[in-house]
Amino acid sequence: MIGLHNSLKELRKVKGLTQADLASAAGVSRKTINTIENKVFVPSTVLALALAKVLDVSVHDIFELEE
Repeated sequence: MIGLHNSLKELRKVKGLTQADLASAAGVSRKTINTIENKVFVPSTVLALALAKVLDVSVHDIFELEE
């Protein structure tokens, strides 16, 4: 089964951002960031692109498929 690995928490911490900081910059709630980091929620393409823009990385740097 294919899953989705994400490095959101690590990248957020490298940028010195809290979950609340990232959420505010991306226009979502802190809870949304928390659920993505804990692999409970898979973001939409639009949200994935917004997170990548805020973190100044590519979507592929945050998310990757794992088998």
